Amino acid sequence: MRRILVYGVTGSGKSTLARRIGQRTGLPYHSIDDLTWEPGWVPVSDEVQRERVRAVCAGDAWVIDAGYARWLDIPLARVELIVGLDLPRWRSFGRLLRRTVGHIVRRTPTCNGNYETWRNAFFDRESLLLFHFRSFNRKQRRMRAWEADPDFPETVLLRTPAEVERWLSRV
Repeated sequence: MRRILVYGVTGSGKSTLARRIGQRTGLPYHSIDDLTWEPGWVPVSDEVQRERVRAVCAGDAWVIDAGYARWLDIPLARVELIVGLDLPRWRSFGRLLRRTVGHIVRRTPTCNGNYETWRNAFFDRESLLLFHFRSFNRKQRRMRAWEADPDFPETVLLRTPAEVERWLSRV
C-alpha cells in the first residue's frame, strides 16, 4: 500500500500514527493541518485547500492524517488503505485535552507554526475541544460505513492503543 489515509475524530492520534507509518514505510507523510492553516491562525480557503490536497494526492505515494469533508473526495479517489482510529470518546477527548494543555503550557507550535492559547482552546466557538463533540458521531459513523462497504478501499478500524501498536508492528 502506497497511498494511506489515517482518519478519525479530533484527538484520536491521526497525526502521530500517520507520522509513524511514514517513518516505518518510507512513505512521505503530509500534515493536513499544515496545509489548511496559515500562520496567525489564518484559515486557508476551501479552494486553496482542495488545490493543496490535490497536489499531495497526485503523488504515487503518501500518508495523510485527516479528511475534511470539503475535500475528502480527493484522497478517497486514490487511497489504497484507510486506517480508521475508532477510539471511544473518553479516550480521544482525553488525548485531545492533554495535547491541547501541553501545547499551551510548552508553547509548542502546531498547524503550520501557530500556537494554541487558553482562549482559543477553551473559550472560542471554533475550539477543537468543542469540535470534537460536534463531529465525533459523524466521523465514527463514516469510518464504520467505509469498513462495511465491500466496494470501498480497504479500511482497517483500530479501537484501542494496543490494536494500533499491533497493527503498526506488522506494517
